[in-house]
Amino acid sequence: MFRGLFLPYLEKAFAASELQFFAAYRHLHEPAAFRRHLAPVWNTEWVVYAKRPFAGPAQVLDYVGRYTHRVAISNNRLLSMDNGKVRFRWKDYRDGNRQKTMTLDGGEFIRRFLIHVLPDGFHRIRYYGFLGNCHRTRKLARCRELLGMAPAAPTPDPPADYRDRFKALTGRSLRECPHCHAGIMVVMNSIARTRICQLVPDTS
Repeated sequence: MFRGLFLPYLEKAFAASELQFFAAYRHLHEPAAFRRHLAPVWNTEWVVYAKRPFAGPAQVLDYVGRYTHRVAISNNRLLSMDNGKVRFRWKDYRDGNRQKTMTLDGGEFIRRFLIHVLPDGFHRIRYYGFLGNCHRTRKLARCRELLGMAPAAPTPDPPADYRDRFKALTGRSLRECPHCHAGIMVVMNSIARTRICQLVPDTS
């Protein structure tokens, strides 16, 4: 039933030019390509599981809010990484929030981690109003002026070279020899990337 309702609405949105396609799916803006892409979905068995949250919308907001500024798993939950296995700590909410451990293959762990990584072009938080990126500097300066606050101190420019930025963040130097820790690494030459010439198709 859900499939029978969802797909016709999707096709109506496509016919009304309400859908946008990017990157690898850019070709789907053509009607024939869009129909070919949806054809297998009509014959696929859909599994739909949707119900109201037990504690209401506040619980949903609390759950989603955990991922706005943090990654899917913090370092202190990682217990060991040996022989291609990753062992980490997790909380079982169905068992009274008890702390348990789980061991996964490295590939499966990375797969689950990447599920929480947003696709290109998406942002975790979109600011608006005086915090909008396009006019944040000007609006914040105006807010400080209205509140009688001193202008914000200019932030120092970060070091231009990536090696300087790395040293400022970690305290370790990339110019130092990683073996003797005494000599200085000096760039002797740079190998240019090989250019691949694409053949121009014959349109005659």
